[in-house]
Amino acid sequence: MSPTLKVDDMVFEVLPGTTRKTVELTVERDGQLTIRAPEGTDDAVLTGFVLEKRFWLYQKIALKQSMRKAVSAKEFVSGEGFPYLGRSYRLLLVDQQDVPLKLEAGRFRMPRAEAPNGREVFIGWYTEHALPWIRNRVREYAPRMGVEPVRVEVRDLGFRWGSCGRAGTLNFNWATILLPPPIVEYVIVHELVHLHEPNHTPEFWQRVERTLPDYERRKAWLAENGAGYVNL
Repeated sequence: MSPTLKVDDMVFEVLPGTTRKTVELTVERDGQLTIRAPEGTDDAVLTGFVLEKRFWLYQKIALKQSMRKAVSAKEFVSGEGFPYLGRSYRLLLVDQQDVPLKLEAGRFRMPRAEAPNGREVFIGWYTEHALPWIRNRVREYAPRMGVEPVRVEVRDLGFRWGSCGRAGTLNFNWATILLPPPIVEYVIVHELVHLHEPNHTPEFWQRVERTLPDYERRKAWLAENGAGYVNL
């Protein structure tokens, strides 16, 4: 297989080394296209599969583009709303404060002098608060699922909510903590299941369902609403 596959006006990243028995197409939140297939699958077979799914792909791409256009960037001014665990809190700029940002009495408070660097300040705050919250949930779910990650980290993953490294490290996007708690838990369980099954096989989704019987509702909510939470 080639590292990339071009079909008409679509370019796919071909992910190598998979042991799955079927072909899977994914449209990422940024519109990037990926394709997973059994090792050694001929490019002609992949091309044929893409052509069969072409109408579905164009629908997904158009949906992702419309969702990104609908999201406007935040302004770091008093009154602007910023999400945290699914709720929106208004920002209040103050003259002085002992820390760059804090959530107090139902408001985010930030010194005016920090406003030009507001995005970095918020990302730092989100990252700091996401790490213990997510680690606590991992400690809750992992024993029930029969897995034990080597490490849990929170960092910038671009347009991905989470990832599972081959060495057993789970990474979560700092923006995950903006989502409602049941959706964050879905992201966590999703990545924990990858410690059992690296690919999105039927067994993978069966394992997710055993832990979260309503996972399809949570998954659909994330697909439909997730883009609106990453607009710093």
